[in-house]
Amino acid sequence: MSTRTFTAVLHKEDDLYVAECPEVGTVSQGYSIEEALANLKEATELYLEEFPLREVPRPLMTTFEATVNA
Repeated sequence: MSTRTFTAVLHKEDDLYVAECPEVGTVSQGYSIEEALANLKEATELYLEEFPLREVPRPLMTTFEATVNA
């Protein structure tokens, strides 16, 4: 067994935090950021038991601005 570092992207939907791992495609949720991350970790580990991950480069993440009508 080995330990790998994955990316977690979080956003809030109503009273839940939704956490997604873009490298694997797993998604989970929780009532706190810590709970959402713990659930995402568990979901990702369970997924990888069935579907081992090949070497995948880390995603490039950045931000951008867009003009929107208020």
